[in-house]
Amino acid sequence: MRVDDFDFDLPNERIALHPADPRHSAKMLVVNGNVEGIAENLIDGDQQTLADFTVADLPNFLREGDALVFNDTKVIPAQLNGVRIRKTQGQILEAKIAVTLHLRLDGATWMGFMKNAKKVREGEHLIFKNDGNGETLEAKLIEKGESGETKIEFALSGQDLNDAFYRVGNIPLPPYIASKRDLTLKDLEDYQTIYAKHEGAVAAPTAGLHFTPELFAALDAKGISKHFVTLHVGAGTFLPVKVDDTDDHKMHSEWGEVSKEVAEALNEVRKNGGRVVSVGTTSLRLLESATIGQANEIRDGGVIKEWKGATDIFITPGYEFKAVDALMTNFHLPRSTLFMLVSAFAGYDEMHQAYEHAIDEKYRFYSYGDSSLLFPKKVKK
Repeated sequence: MRVDDFDFDLPNERIALHPADPRHSAKMLVVNGNVEGIAENLIDGDQQTLADFTVADLPNFLREGDALVFNDTKVIPAQLNGVRIRKTQGQILEAKIAVTLHLRLDGATWMGFMKNAKKVREGEHLIFKNDGNGETLEAKLIEKGESGETKIEFALSGQDLNDAFYRVGNIPLPPYIASKRDLTLKDLEDYQTIYAKHEGAVAAPTAGLHFTPELFAALDAKGISKHFVTLHVGAGTFLPVKVDDTDDHKMHSEWGEVSKEVAEALNEVRKNGGRVVSVGTTSLRLLESATIGQANEIRDGGVIKEWKGATDIFITPGYEFKAVDALMTNFHLPRSTLFMLVSAFAGYDEMHQAYEHAIDEKYRFYSYGDSSLLFPKKVKK
């Protein structure tokens, strides 16, 4: 498909610079959902139904026996500022650089996107600094690829390296926020889900930012189970699609894991007539990766298997979903792979209409923005 097919006009003022307070008070647009008995909130179009609610209303759209699947990755301070060190003719020359890490390769080696990469040669020494506390972290540039992508080997590894990131690095706020305001101490809490557990993400699974202890309690009371998978979200999430045709786009891979216990529990949910509801596109992509190629043994979908590894799954309209029955997600960028994914899930025309409605009704977009709850076009509950 043409990438232009996923473009739309978004007013700059619709980009959220701060989250809702409390988190569950954010708006939630329900697309193709069960709106029986709530006609006062219903927008009934020719092709779908839209309904305006808040995230706090989420339990009303779920049934006892349904399952929510969360991504419990934890964002690390993976935005690093520093200098390149070059020795030439007896002189030491420095050049400022900045790196946003996006994929751990091993205990000491990461892939990252480097600003001013043209000033650095392979094999050169790098020193990342925190000007506030004087902490430093040394590294070496191993490889340099296209569009500023680099492979960096740090002097530390494992948990020692993770700990150093917290001393030296910054939380990598998305560029559409970071370009408009400075990072604050509040962002260290706001840009992390309340259930974040496994360190490794350089971007938050933002659909999960809406959940609070109060909302969890309401879901528990409704008999809706919670399950956790891990997908370490990479900075590639923020990269624009630069090709003209979706067939030519290369997704950056991200590491994830679905445990045997979670896979078996979700299969049992669907076997018993419950629905698997993915909180975020990251959870959905991971579940679909764990289901690709499996036989259609349960209802209309596949069997979810225990799974661990890197995934670069790219979902566009025409994809047949196997593992997920509903999707909760924020509002995404024009021409982005994530807008392509939601268009595949709830319908191309339906999502263009939904986004047009969201813009008209002043929904807040992107990482700190409002939410949507999507049901597949073919499902009219």
